[in-house]
Amino acid sequence: MTTSGASVNSATSAGAPISVSGLASGLNTTSIIEALMDAERQPVTRLTDEQTKLKGEQAQLQSIQTSLQQVSFSVAEFGLPSMFESTQSVTSSEPTRVTASTSTGAGVGGYEVEVSQLANSAQRTFAFTAPAGEATVTIDGKEFALKAGETAAELASAINTDGEATVYAAAVEAGTIVLSSRNSGVQEGEFITVSSSAGTLTEKAGTAKAGADAEYTVDGVAGKSSSNTVTTAIPGVTLNLLGLTTVAGPVTIDVQAPAPSATAAEAQMQSFVKLYNTTIKAIETQITTRPPSKPSTSAERETGTLYGDEEMITLLDSMRQAMYEPIEGMPAGMSSPADVGLSTGAPTGGAASQASLEGQLTLNTSKLTEAVKSNPEGVQNMLLAWSTRLQGIINNVAEPGATIEGRSNGDTAQISALTVQISNMNEVLAAREKALQATYAQLEGVISQNSAQSSWLTSEAESLAKNG
Repeated sequence: MTTSGASVNSATSAGAPISVSGLASGLNTTSIIEALMDAERQPVTRLTDEQTKLKGEQAQLQSIQTSLQQVSFSVAEFGLPSMFESTQSVTSSEPTRVTASTSTGAGVGGYEVEVSQLANSAQRTFAFTAPAGEATVTIDGKEFALKAGETAAELASAINTDGEATVYAAAVEAGTIVLSSRNSGVQEGEFITVSSSAGTLTEKAGTAKAGADAEYTVDGVAGKSSSNTVTTAIPGVTLNLLGLTTVAGPVTIDVQAPAPSATAAEAQMQSFVKLYNTTIKAIETQITTRPPSKPSTSAERETGTLYGDEEMITLLDSMRQAMYEPIEGMPAGMSSPADVGLSTGAPTGGAASQASLEGQLTLNTSKLTEAVKSNPEGVQNMLLAWSTRLQGIINNVAEPGATIEGRSNGDTAQISALTVQISNMNEVLAAREKALQATYAQLEGVISQNSAQSSWLTSEAESLAKNG
């Protein structure tokens, strides 16, 4: 008996795919199997989505932990003694003519500085002739070899790069070289002695210029210096003479008493404010972002994983309270960062901004400077106590081994467990799909055989009827 009408291919080797084609039953068997498997894969899909959410939460927790640790490091610097080390500042009324610098130890007060002459170096100017052959130039006993056709610029470069040379050289134009002593100030006797073979250098008459010392007075006391950098005129102060004062009048140098630097405190405070604001803004964004109602992508499933997170909300509340809440044991007027100009309000009064409503910090620099100048010890003690308190709040959740890391590690464990579970379920589903394919292949084979047998019986019956 011969069968016809449908073809069914099934693999006999273990693990080989089974294909159902021809569809003797008239049903789309492949689509039926796919639909059945899609339904059975729903638990795996839900587990995969949950795994994606956990990965999103873990990434946000790790990012927040890193930012909080940076804030903790920043606030810790307010407790360092070096931040309040006394330094001595010095200012000049005319920094374009005279500048000044000092270290702790200079005499406090104002000094009147007059400059009648600046120090300069000795100079000689020469006409340069390129040698036709090898030649030499000797400057203050130092010999320089020249090759045939060497240029003024090449000779100048050789002089300037020689550590033993006593002069600097400038090739100011094609045929001119100016030699200047490397040290300024008056020089005894001859200066810049030059000899050359083949007439390479010929001094230009009337261009020689002897070196000169700087001449100045400090509070009427005259002084001289071979350099324009003067270290002996005012004990503990270095003066840099930049211009004459004969027309504009004396320059006032004001030396302040040693004190903690308000500038250093302001720079550190501004750095902290920027980092703090960035961090709390990032946390606020996470706890106020709702997850999508029907997420369809991995990015959407990772969104809003910390929405309404109680730990993060409590942390923000504690950090904000630490900005204005008085520190126990601190004196009135210097008991919180608000007393040195750090607050969540508008720095000059007025209506509260959106940033202040969100807890963003601002710094009143004038208030900070005044506090450091008038009560440096009080500022130091308050900031030390405050930094210790704020570090404790942050470190309770953000330091290694604290709660955020514990939550992140918990997410890691769940993600790993889900990975194993998903893998096991996929193996079961793969076996299930093969079983369905085999079952439907057998069904198609039976239907195909029955159909062929029915056709043969019908044909035989018709043949008997005709012959009867």
